[in-house]
Amino acid sequence: MTITYPEAIVVGLLQGVSELFPVSSLGHSVLIPALIGGRWAADLNVSAPESPYLAFIVGLHVATAAALLVYFWRDWLRIISGFITSVRYRRVETADERLAWMIIVATIPVGLAGLLLEHTFRTVLGRPVPAAIFLIINGFILYGAERVRRRAGDESNPRRRRPVAVGSDEGGTVYSSSAYADQQGRGRADIGAPVGADVPVSAGVPAGAGASPAAIPVGATAAATDDTSAESNARIARRRIAETTLIGSAQILALLPGISRSGVTMAAGLRRGLSHEDAARFSFLLATPVILAAGALKLPDLTGSMGNGIGGQVLLGSLASAIGAYAAVRWLTRYFQTRTLTPFAIYCVVAGLASLAYLAIR
Repeated sequence: MTITYPEAIVVGLLQGVSELFPVSSLGHSVLIPALIGGRWAADLNVSAPESPYLAFIVGLHVATAAALLVYFWRDWLRIISGFITSVRYRRVETADERLAWMIIVATIPVGLAGLLLEHTFRTVLGRPVPAAIFLIINGFILYGAERVRRRAGDESNPRRRRPVAVGSDEGGTVYSSSAYADQQGRGRADIGAPVGADVPVSAGVPAGAGASPAAIPVGATAAATDDTSAESNARIARRRIAETTLIGSAQILALLPGISRSGVTMAAGLRRGLSHEDAARFSFLLATPVILAAGALKLPDLTGSMGNGIGGQVLLGSLASAIGAYAAVRWLTRYFQTRTLTPFAIYCVVAGLASLAYLAIR
């Protein structure tokens, strides 16, 4: 039993994308080979105790974590710097210092649970039928979080504030008292503006339309994006550490095949009042050390007997996983600025039910 190069590419891309999309990478890693059947089902069996597939997945996890580190490198520089200054001066005052300790504390519960339960959950539940059932449950978790968030309102999301008033100065320039118009939460004007600031808009252009992309210098766009990231991190850091620990602890559920790490973390964040954008960012920051640690702890499997003969497949699959993960996080960070988890919830329920039906009649 080994892993072919086509299998390595497909599974690598699948891992990189589904690890960050709220649809469960482990669930898909179990279901896809089973649904294809034949050699795929034999080669890619995650529940087999000595399968080379386990060593292969180690490389994919490390590649996914590397892609997250590359995408959020500015954030991690600030977080690591905050941790160092916090330890050096024995204080926790700035947003970066608070966020660093929040991530550390929130990672401890899932780390301990992973050490104690990962092997049992994978070997006992890492089979197609349980994975399909948990995928359906994952969909209901995502949809339930959206329902609760909708009922509670979305006042914590600055991008969804309603416009209060519109006026003009003597020069005829129109001003909107809210940079983030659109009552449905789909407007994305003036991203770099302070929350609630008066934002000038060209005469004749609706408030909230913003400047044309061609008129914005590349350097200004990068600076605005960096400022937006810092503002999001600062909003997260204002939360109580008990709240962020609870959000991080939700990752324990992702040990079950079919439950998404990013999905349950986002759902927990939404339940605690985070916006979709902040919940997504925090879930990705929390996932990075967990995924990297999971890969590092399994490195002996990759360098041991289970990794024999699949070195090329591991490298190719890891490259595919890194590319998929980077593309996924780049897209998702933009998507969750104005969108919700609902489409992913529907997908999980439909895919889980369809998988159960196919497995039952096959």
